Amino acid sequence: MSVQAPIRYPDLTSREGMTRRAWWLVGLNIVLPGAAQVLAGNRRLGRFGLGATFALIGAAVIALLLTMLWRPLALSIVANSWFLWALAVVLTFYALLWVVLTLDTLRLVRFVRVLPSRRAWVAGLAALSLVLATGGAMWAAQLTSSAGGLLSKVFVAGPSVAPINGRYNVLVLGGDAGPDRQGLRPDSTSVVSIDAATGKAVVIGIPRDLQNAPFPQTSPMHALYPNGYGANGDCDVDVCQWNSIYTEVEVNRTELYPDAVSKGSDRGIEAMRDAAEGVTGLTIQFYVLIDMAGFSQLIDALGGVDVVVEHDVPIHADETFTTVREWIKAGPQHLDGYHALWFARSRHGSSDYDRMNRQRQLQAALLEQFTPANVLTKFQAVAAAGSQVVKTDVPQSMLGYFVDLAAKTKQLPVTNVELVPGNDVDPEHPDFAYIRTLIDQALAPVTPTPTPTK
Repeated sequence: MSVQAPIRYPDLTSREGMTRRAWWLVGLNIVLPGAAQVLAGNRRLGRFGLGATFALIGAAVIALLLTMLWRPLALSIVANSWFLWALAVVLTFYALLWVVLTLDTLRLVRFVRVLPSRRAWVAGLAALSLVLATGGAMWAAQLTSSAGGLLSKVFVAGPSVAPINGRYNVLVLGGDAGPDRQGLRPDSTSVVSIDAATGKAVVIGIPRDLQNAPFPQTSPMHALYPNGYGANGDCDVDVCQWNSIYTEVEVNRTELYPDAVSKGSDRGIEAMRDAAEGVTGLTIQFYVLIDMAGFSQLIDALGGVDVVVEHDVPIHADETFTTVREWIKAGPQHLDGYHALWFARSRHGSSDYDRMNRQRQLQAALLEQFTPANVLTKFQAVAAAGSQVVKTDVPQSMLGYFVDLAAKTKQLPVTNVELVPGNDVDPEHPDFAYIRTLIDQALAPVTPTPTPTK
């Protein structure tokens, strides 16, 4: 008799033999789904199950090799929304297949012939494997479909963009709309310049009260403000400073940048991009707009953020920023979204430069806690918040590359260039030639020549 015979043609009178057979069938179904059917049941179903199992193993091996040998390519594939949706369908298929194979295995076990003292154990092992395998596959399917939806909402379709002079330059805007304001004003503005090879990042902080920002000659804003935005107090909003550029163009200059929306941006952002290029002398390939109100939802989704508060920070009772409701005390604090938002935007009894420092501190703390494990365990909430928080024109095709580059950036110190009086920059009367010198020195620091020894 062949080795398969006791499993396919068991001795029904031997309870010990049927119990051993039951353990074998359940174990095979766990280790190699489809094997139980090939040995003891419907071979056609078994061959189908085995084929699907080996296909899954092969795909896992290929994914592992890609991750180890060609990480940017692997990340680019995973960061594609169509791939994620297809993966969700495949995972759902495997979840249903495991249900069918497990239930069929339980049928093949013939519990009435198994020792009564072992029936519950055999059934329990099969049920546990079913819950873990099917539940895990369905959870992963839901996770990938949510990720695909998030990528489609946040990122745009488009080709990859090459670095300029070896760098990627990204305009990061913190939007802060309020009931006392006409439109949105980016109260937090940075240009992040990243070395495309090493990941070394330089963050250039532009204060909200910077005046006379120049525009490149190719910008439609240059024709309106050839001497800089708000030169001689001339602008089309109430305050002629940096963070009014967005509002003016969105509200009063709607004829400008007519193709901005079709490119995944808007008029105000494009005006800010032009102004940032005029100030820094850098070509800015991408922008990221972060809604500060939604930012608090993202922090809540991540379970809060840990920061060290240097001085007591007030929380205001209203949008006039004069009456204090409560204080965020100095010292180590775990902040929820509400308190983190006020930590970033409060300006009672402090300057805008203090607020810029707190915003940088909060951004650094959030990035430190934005780990794969933390995001994965709370992904549904993070995805729901993220789609409301971030707007960008970074193409999906570059996500894998930027994720890999960000891993390098995280390992290196970040250089901050704040365009504030502490760096001899007067926001009311800025020297833009000096500002560009500061930025050039940060992007390509000069290594001192050793003094020759005598």
